[in-house]
Amino acid sequence: MTKRTRPGVRLGSFEFSLPELGGALGDFGTLVPFVVGLITVCGLSPAGLLVSLGLANLAAGFIFRLPVPIQPMKALGAMAIAGAWTPDKLYTAGIAMGGVWLLLGGSGAMGKIGRWTPDSVVRGIQVALGLSLGIQGVRWITGEWWLGLVALGVILVCQLIRYVPASLAAVGLGIGVLALRGELVGLAGPGFSLPTLSLPEFDLLWPALRDGGLAQIPLTITNSVIATAVLLRRWFPERATSERKLALSVGALNAALPLFGGMPLCHGAGGLAARYHFGARTGGANVIEGSLELVAGLFFSAAIAALLVMFPMPVLGAMMFLVGLELGKLGRELRAGWSLAPALATVAGTLAVNIAVGFAAGLAVHYVLFSSPRARRPRWRESDSGVRC
Repeated sequence: MTKRTRPGVRLGSFEFSLPELGGALGDFGTLVPFVVGLITVCGLSPAGLLVSLGLANLAAGFIFRLPVPIQPMKALGAMAIAGAWTPDKLYTAGIAMGGVWLLLGGSGAMGKIGRWTPDSVVRGIQVALGLSLGIQGVRWITGEWWLGLVALGVILVCQLIRYVPASLAAVGLGIGVLALRGELVGLAGPGFSLPTLSLPEFDLLWPALRDGGLAQIPLTITNSVIATAVLLRRWFPERATSERKLALSVGALNAALPLFGGMPLCHGAGGLAARYHFGARTGGANVIEGSLELVAGLFFSAAIAALLVMFPMPVLGAMMFLVGLELGKLGRELRAGWSLAPALATVAGTLAVNIAVGFAAGLAVHYVLFSSPRARRPRWRESDSGVRC
C-alpha cells in the first residue's frame, strides 16, 4: 500500500503529495465541531488549541510514520461543551487522562486488554462507529440538503478522477460558499500569538474525572487504542502498531499539551478511516496537517477560529457520511455463526447507549457463547493480516 508510486515528494517513509494533503483534511468533519464548541462555549484559546494540535500531529507522524489521527476525546469533550466547563477544568482533565494512559500503557495492562478482546467485538465497534458517523452526517446534510448533496457529488467525482483530493475539494467548496454569502468579509488579519502556560488545578481533579474523565476511559480503550491498532495492522501490516504504543502515545500527548492550552486528545478508528479513505498512506499527512495547524495557531488563530464557526455543516456532513461508509464496510467480513452474535451485541449496545456499554455487551456475549461446550474451539489465532479472529 505504502509503496505505491504517487506524484509528490518522497522522503524515506514519508510522502508529501496531494493525496497526503487530502488525507490530512479527511477527518475535518470529526474535528471541527469539537474545536468550535471548546473555543466558543468553554473559552479555550484558539492559539493554544491549534498549536497543540499541530505539535500532536507532528509527534504522531514522526513516531508512527503512518497517518495515525489526532482527535478530541469525544466523551470528555462533549461533557465539557454540554456543561460549559472552564478552561482550567478541561486542562486538568486532560492531564489526568495523560496519567491514566501512561499507567495503562507502561504497565502492560493495555496490551492484555487488547489480546483478550475478540475480533468480533472490534468489528462491532467499527460498524457501530460507522453507523454513528453516517447518521450524524445525514443530520448535518439535511440542515441544508442541496449543499450536502452538492458536496457529496463533488467528493465522489474527485474520488473517481483522482486529480484533486476529495477532502480538499470539499473544504474549498465550503469556503467558496462562505465567500459567495459574503461571510468572509471582516475576518481578522494575520497576527503573531503564542499559547500561554496553563497549570492544572488539583482541586478540579476529581470533578473533572467525575463529570467526564471516567466515562472517556472505555471509549479510548475501544476506539482510540484497540480498534485503531487493528485497522493499522490491517492496512499497514508491514509496520504493525501495538495497543501499548498507542496507549503510551495518548498518555504522553495529554500529560504535556494541556499545559499549553491543548484539549484532551486521542487517536481513533474513525479518524484513521477518514484519512485512509481520502488518500493518506504515510506520516506525511500528519506532518502536513501539523505544520498547517502550527502556522494557523501562531499567525492566524483569530481568523481560523471565526472561519471554523461559520463553516457550512452540510459539507462536513457529506465528508462524515462517506467516512461512516468506509468503516461500515468492515462489517462485510463478519460471517453468520457464533462470532456474529458478539458483534451484533456490540453494535446494539453502542447505538442504544454508548461505546462502553456496547464493548461490555459484546465481551459478555462472546465469553458466554465460547464457554459453552457446543461453541468451544480455539479462541485465538492470528490471521495473515495480523488481525485476531
